[in-house]
Amino acid sequence: MTSSELWTRATAERYDAEEAEASSAAALASALAFLAELAGDGRALEFAIGTGRVGVPLRERGVPVVGIELSEHMAAVLRRKIDESVLPVVIGDMATTVVPGGFTLVYLVYNTITNLLTQNEQVECFRNAARHLEPGGRFAIELGVPPLRLLPPGQVAVPFDVSQRHLGFDTFDLVEQMLVSHHFTRDGDDGRYRRENSRHRYAWPAELDLMARIAGLELERRVADWDGSAFTQDSVKHVSVWRKPA
Repeated sequence: MTSSELWTRATAERYDAEEAEASSAAALASALAFLAELAGDGRALEFAIGTGRVGVPLRERGVPVVGIELSEHMAAVLRRKIDESVLPVVIGDMATTVVPGGFTLVYLVYNTITNLLTQNEQVECFRNAARHLEPGGRFAIELGVPPLRLLPPGQVAVPFDVSQRHLGFDTFDLVEQMLVSHHFTRDGDDGRYRRENSRHRYAWPAELDLMARIAGLELERRVADWDGSAFTQDSVKHVSVWRKPA
């Protein structure tokens, strides 16, 4: 049984509205171009495809996409957008679930590898990606850099969003390498906030590189964002690509 927390029906139904800005054509343009180039003429497999925020428009660009998704509720929202025959989705966890056929690209976006709450499961996720890749295929991950430089001595919380309708901050357990994202969202105009939180295991780029080596993959490139900008010590996230040797 995976350690990932299961998305509920209520959360799945709200997801697209809450991620509308990140789902716009302008916001996704660079990511879709990046992933389409990696996929080439082959098939792409999205781990934790969710409601299809990335997978559906990538399929609409002509890339054959298959998804793996743990939450049946998230997959049900995706299914309203696109037929199963066009974008198949297998219900299961991304560390062990196997789908038929080979792929030129396996990808994980939006920090989703941190949903796996143990290092062992994250290693198995890399192994599962390698299992699905054809020789020369790529595994791509989008992941934030842990913002521990923002923590002064004695502080355990870092805000990541302070807006009119949403307050978000992360709290850190530095010993266990865990963070909890806390969300306070105002749904209406009565001043009340809905509180939610989710647990994540954060990982550094170098740790991911070691996981890749264990899985038989080699780092091909690392950039700061989908636009290909240089990754530096000040980058807040990275897009990393590992290649399966031909």
